[in-house]
Amino acid sequence: MVEQQEASEDAVTTRIGQAIMLLHGGDREEARNRFGALWSELGADGDALHRCTLAHYMADTQDDPGDELAWDLRALTAAEGAGGGRAAEHPDLPAVRAFYPSLHLNLAADYLKLQRPDSARIHLQRARAAAESLADDGYGDGVRAAIDRLELRLREQ
Repeated sequence: MVEQQEASEDAVTTRIGQAIMLLHGGDREEARNRFGALWSELGADGDALHRCTLAHYMADTQDDPGDELAWDLRALTAAEGAGGGRAAEHPDLPAVRAFYPSLHLNLAADYLKLQRPDSARIHLQRARAAAESLADDGYGDGVRAAIDRLELRLREQ
């Protein structure tokens, strides 16, 4: 039973990865379609890391800034859901927490697009605070640089 669940979770991770590759390859529509199908399959009780990852990337496939915000909020909700109750012992909790800087950065960018600079500033501060826990590697450096760039854009508002 455990092996079957692990195989199923690996299949979901693989399918998410395939859709991410489509997105990064420029096929936003097909990526959006696959993410949507996976989102429906996972449902509200699906694995928090899967739901967080899926919503995080689904936001990037949206054409409308309001829809992008809605998906980024779903990603944050999924990440926050991993921190409570029985999920607190979930083995993927550190991976979910590593999403926080990027999640808040994306929300800040969404709010800026929607001309809501005060909300953008709140999430930018949260992104910066969460980024303190990131390693000094390519990913961490990239997120911190993106936070700095968005902060400069906000100052121009």
